Amino acid sequence: MNLPTHTTDLGHGIFAIDTGFERENFDAAYLIVDTGRAAFIDTGHNAAVPRLLEALDAIGLPREAVDWVIPTHVHLDHAGGAGLLMRHLPGARALIHPRGARHLIDPTALVEGARAVYGVEVVRQTYGTIEPIEAARVVESHDGQRIPLGSRELLLIDTPGHARHHHCIWDERSRGWFTGDTFGISYREFDGADGAWIFPSTTPVQFEPEALRSSVQRMMAMQPQCLYPTHFGRVDGVERLAAQFLATLDRFEADGLALLAHLPDDAPARLAALKEQVAATLVASALAAGCPVSPARAHELLALDIELNAQGMAVWLSRIGRTP
Repeated sequence: MNLPTHTTDLGHGIFAIDTGFERENFDAAYLIVDTGRAAFIDTGHNAAVPRLLEALDAIGLPREAVDWVIPTHVHLDHAGGAGLLMRHLPGARALIHPRGARHLIDPTALVEGARAVYGVEVVRQTYGTIEPIEAARVVESHDGQRIPLGSRELLLIDTPGHARHHHCIWDERSRGWFTGDTFGISYREFDGADGAWIFPSTTPVQFEPEALRSSVQRMMAMQPQCLYPTHFGRVDGVERLAAQFLATLDRFEADGLALLAHLPDDAPARLAALKEQVAATLVASALAAGCPVSPARAHELLALDIELNAQGMAVWLSRIGRTP
């Protein structure tokens, strides 16, 4: 099999496809192949679709062999290309969380939300025109749902915390979770002697620390041997990563609540302080984990995550600050 340079065979019929979003080794879509049938988990943005189709062609599968397109959630770096991809896959159905399905059938509100976070011009240049998915081809997932794929079965569970429209997918064959953003982000540039480093994604606008903690603990109950986060690629040593993830989440939550108490009525000052706190926490965590990067390089690689995590935490603090 002569795979394209952006496609990696991970074993168990699972292939990671670097979508090219933002930078290389940043955003992955996954292709699962079993006895002549296939499913895509996450799609990246529109510009990734040729890479996904090229991987399918290289493996030798016709496009009619794809049964499912499964975004983990509807944020555009995960699902922006789903509508365009579906146009090339005549037999596929889109399996989408019930809180997100309407947003891929009619992407208007989804695009407006992205514009509010990133700006109109950035969304236009980065994502292009988000193609809708025909309602008749959409299946809404439910917690505990099992779907067939060739000779294997995939399990979907509801995993809020990063977003309320998020589900994760369990593959018994590899004993791994396709985690989207629920189990955090792990960039390969940070891999050290002890393995991968991981951290929570608290991006706008539905970050809920307790729900996120519960989702990760629920996934850990399956005793996974590996994770397939969208950002980026397969990671092992899951018990160590879970401890790392939860410790950072605890720190984020404690620091955020302390800021809310200190600056109850000053949202702009809270956001500025959150950026500093998130940056300090992530860089310290990476260095403590033995990641082979300098503090300056860590800041550079994590710049977007620092900005978005701080924004998401600010939204969360504003929400709980209004709660009687």
